[in-house]
Amino acid sequence: MKNIVIKAIGLSAALLLATGTFAQKRTANYQRAEESLGTIAKLYGVPDGKNLFRETYPYDDTYSANYLGGGENEKKSNPYSYLWPFSGSLSAYVALFEQSGDPAIRKHIDDVVLPGLENYYDTRQPAAYASYVNSAPLSDRFYDDNIWLGIDFVDLFLSTKDQAYLDKAVEIWSFVASGMDDKLGGGIYWCEQRKESKNTCSNAPAVVYLLKLFQATGNKDYLSEAIALYDWTKKHLQDPDDYLYWDNINLAGKVQEAKYPYNTGQMVQAGALLYKLTKEKKYLKDAQESAAAGLAYFFERDGGGKAKSSYPRLKRSDNWFIAIMLRGYIELYHQDKDRRYIDAFKANLDYAWDDMRDNSGLFGRDWTKSVESSGKRWLLDQFAMAEMFARLAKY
Repeated sequence: MKNIVIKAIGLSAALLLATGTFAQKRTANYQRAEESLGTIAKLYGVPDGKNLFRETYPYDDTYSANYLGGGENEKKSNPYSYLWPFSGSLSAYVALFEQSGDPAIRKHIDDVVLPGLENYYDTRQPAAYASYVNSAPLSDRFYDDNIWLGIDFVDLFLSTKDQAYLDKAVEIWSFVASGMDDKLGGGIYWCEQRKESKNTCSNAPAVVYLLKLFQATGNKDYLSEAIALYDWTKKHLQDPDDYLYWDNINLAGKVQEAKYPYNTGQMVQAGALLYKLTKEKKYLKDAQESAAAGLAYFFERDGGGKAKSSYPRLKRSDNWFIAIMLRGYIELYHQDKDRRYIDAFKANLDYAWDDMRDNSGLFGRDWTKSVESSGKRWLLDQFAMAEMFARLAKY
């Protein structure tokens, strides 16, 4: 990337106070995103000049992550967050920048977020981002972690036409592509060091990534790869009874049937993008079927024991899973103009802002009651909320 001067993470507060034209365009949800990002910087930022974050607030030096699939790194407590939670900062700021084009937001990305990200850069070939900082012993590399980053870099390129962002997206794709083989007929593994399963979370967003690379470059090879990977994911990981997506399939062909919001949401986004780019109605039909199934499965009307809600309430999940699902519904709205999903998310986010924040300004995960009991708040849950507020700023 370009030469970047590393700034303290506290700079975010100053950058988010930009005035003038951009301030006049800020909607309530845009302002909520800004305020949330300022709170994150204040409570999670590590004041050592590396532009990194703690994984939880309050900080717990005995905390160890439970989402790394049992790898060695999962057993350790660390002073910094893992890559996956950190990556939420890039996604949130990219979403905010897409809404306004505010140069102060882009400056923050270049001067703060990207230098922080480089702490995870791993030069093992093909180069990519590792699950923990490169000043520590080598850590595992996850294909899905890198896919989310790649999508953000393509989005930055599409918003700015800065070739440096596209170069980084292409570099990351080289790593992701190395995680694909002919076992099970194709598909991308979850983890480079443990090639045991091929997951929806490393295949559905890879389709989105490839389609965005096609939009950015016009290279039809990306489109062909996207279609092949979309077909593979639908064949191996979709539940034919309800159009939702399972979690993964191992090399013995056994499917882990858990259903998470982000997996279905990414296939909704993939289908909507494929329809946009090919005009083949089968992809729109796929996206609409999975979107309707997602509304039925990941939302509820009974308020979780409360009186029946006037809108579909989100069920409890990782907030980030929900944020990734939202991306799919937004893309679908761009194609079919059906507002019911957007309106459901807006109602939930209004509720979250008014009733789900604690005294520190941080969000819980329960969309059916006011502030949850105190406890550690996970970094990625907070970035996810900021991303959702940003993405809905114009709706």
